[in-house]
Amino acid sequence: MIKGARPTRRRFISLSAAAAGTALCPLGARAGSAAVRWRGRALGAPAEMILHHPDRAQAERLIRRVVVEIDRLERIFSLYRPDSALATLNARGALADPPVELIELLEQSHTVWALSGGMFDPTVQPLWLLHVRHFSTPDADPAGPPRESIEAVLARTGFEHVAFDRNRIAFRRPRMGLTLNGVAQGYITDRAVDILRAGGVLHTLADLGEVRALGPRENGTPWHAGIAGTDIRVDLVNRAIATSGTNGFRFAGPGSPSHLLDPRTGVSAGRHDSVSVVAPTAAAADALSTAFSFMDGDGIVTALRALPATQVHLHEPDGSYRHIV
Repeated sequence: MIKGARPTRRRFISLSAAAAGTALCPLGARAGSAAVRWRGRALGAPAEMILHHPDRAQAERLIRRVVVEIDRLERIFSLYRPDSALATLNARGALADPPVELIELLEQSHTVWALSGGMFDPTVQPLWLLHVRHFSTPDADPAGPPRESIEAVLARTGFEHVAFDRNRIAFRRPRMGLTLNGVAQGYITDRAVDILRAGGVLHTLADLGEVRALGPRENGTPWHAGIAGTDIRVDLVNRAIATSGTNGFRFAGPGSPSHLLDPRTGVSAGRHDSVSVVAPTAAAADALSTAFSFMDGDGIVTALRALPATQVHLHEPDGSYRHIV
C-alpha cells in the first residue's frame, strides 16, 4: 500500500433488489407509486438507496437532500479531507466548539466501547498509520511492524484518554488520533433514513456503507440482504445490518494482516471470518460488528443481554456458522 492510498472496505452485504445502473433511475413498482434507486459514494465507498414514494419528484428532491447531507457529514468525519473536523482534531490534539454530530458519534462510540470492554476503540488510528508506514517500505516484514514499535504506539491509544463534551474535545496523551471509520458510515446511513422518513418515505433500503431498511418493501414483504461468502439471507424491516471480516482490506494483499487491529495488542487478530450484526440502527450495527470481531461467542452472548432487538451471525474460520440472538 502506498502512502496516501485510501483503503476501501470489501462489500460484505449484497442487496436483493435489482435495477439498471444509472445514478438515479425508476424501478418497477405498483401503479400509483414511485420506486427510485440512487447510486453514488459516501466516505469513499459505493453507496445506494432504493425508496418508494407516491410523488417521484418529491423522491428525487429527498435524494438530493440526502446527498447534500452526506457531503456535509463527510466534512466532519472524513480522515481524507484535511479540512474536516476529525482531521483538525487529529492534527491539533484538541477541537473547540466541535460539531454536534461529532459529539453524538463519540457518545455512541463510547457506549459500544464500554459495553465491549474496549474492543471497539476509535483511538486505534495511530496503529493503523504504523501498519501503513510499515507496509509502504520495501521488503517489509509480512508479519507486520516490530513488537517494540507496536508497544510504543499502544501507549498513545485508549478511548479513556479522550475527553469530550459539547464545548471541546481533547486528547489527554500526545500524538493520539481518532478514526471513526468503524461507525461513521453507519451514522450517515441513519441520517439518510431520518431525512427520508421525515419526507414521508415509508419504504426504503439505504446502503451508505452500511445497510438500513425503513419499513418493509411496498408489497409488505421484508427487504433482503445477503452476507457475502455465505448462503445467509437476512430479512430486514426497520433494522440495519453491518459486517466486519478478516477477508476485507489487507495491508499488503492476501495473507498479510487485515484492517481489524485488536486495540489490546495492536495486531490484526479477528477471531471470526466475518461478523454480521443486525440492530435497530446502522451506527450500532457498524460499531458492534467491529467490537464482536475480537470477542468469543460467550462474550458476544453476554453483550447482547444489554442490546434488545440485536442479533449476530458468525462465520467461523472452519466454515461453520452461528446465529446468536
